[in-house]
Amino acid sequence: MTDPTLGASLRGAVDLSALRNRPAPAAPGEETAQGGDVVVPSLVLDVTDETFPQVLELSRTVPVVVDLWAEWCGPCKQLSPVLEKVVIELGGRVVLAKVDVDANPQLSQAFRAQSIPMVVALVGGQPVPMFTGAVPEQQVRDVFAQLLQLAAQNGVTGTVSTDGQADAAAEDAAEPPLPPLHAEAFEAIEEGDYPRAIAAYEKALAENPRDAEARAGLGQVRLLDRVQGVDLQAARSAAASAPADVAAQLAVADLDLAGGHVDDAFGRLLDLFAQLPSDERTPVRERLLELFALVGDADPRVIAARGRLASLLF
Repeated sequence: MTDPTLGASLRGAVDLSALRNRPAPAAPGEETAQGGDVVVPSLVLDVTDETFPQVLELSRTVPVVVDLWAEWCGPCKQLSPVLEKVVIELGGRVVLAKVDVDANPQLSQAFRAQSIPMVVALVGGQPVPMFTGAVPEQQVRDVFAQLLQLAAQNGVTGTVSTDGQADAAAEDAAEPPLPPLHAEAFEAIEEGDYPRAIAAYEKALAENPRDAEARAGLGQVRLLDRVQGVDLQAARSAAASAPADVAAQLAVADLDLAGGHVDDAFGRLLDLFAQLPSDERTPVRERLLELFALVGDADPRVIAARGRLASLLF
């Protein structure tokens, strides 16, 4: 994880020139409000390769936080609700732009998104690195506070408003309260207390073995717990020096998946599975099945990896 402290000036860490120069599409429902505010459909926007120039322009009025995520990414699902909560609480001083890296390869390449979740800000059309990986809510709040200070230093002090229809739709779509054990798990995740979150999800599953959300959450938080505090370079070095060391290879596969390198994680474990004697394969097979569930059975990478695993079993 990178240092979340923002620098005192804008830093061009990514090359957005190609996207910046593309003609911006019209913004449905976007207009200038009285008093200079900009009206947007929502404080949380889904952004694509095609609509990104519009977001760059918006960042000249208000800081835009870009959340690079993917549907299969467990840590992304933990971080995104925290980002949305903080942005909404800031009341129009910041906008959140969500980018699905699988559906928007040009943006993924422009931001050099080698691991996700990755969070970058835009201030006056310029990129500002924030952090990668799922971080606790308080750390998110601290980084956002630094972002607002940086934006003010660069003259970006506007606000945005949302139209009434969007607000009403958001209220209608509000999710019901979480079940108590799910709420306990989510609170623990926000605090970085993954063992407590694991215990809450395990208790929820003991009460209801068919609780699919608890099962998915348990897999995600177990991954977060395993990679928390692990030194990536040291783990890779250990795995490279001991190719048949199951624990070392499992550790790097976890890190790869948490960082968004799905094919690398699957390939490493499948190669290891093929090399091991049959009586030593069980931990690797179990970890593969766990990672498959995190990414999703319908994902083409999971389908391909399951096929290879099946061929190795028979």
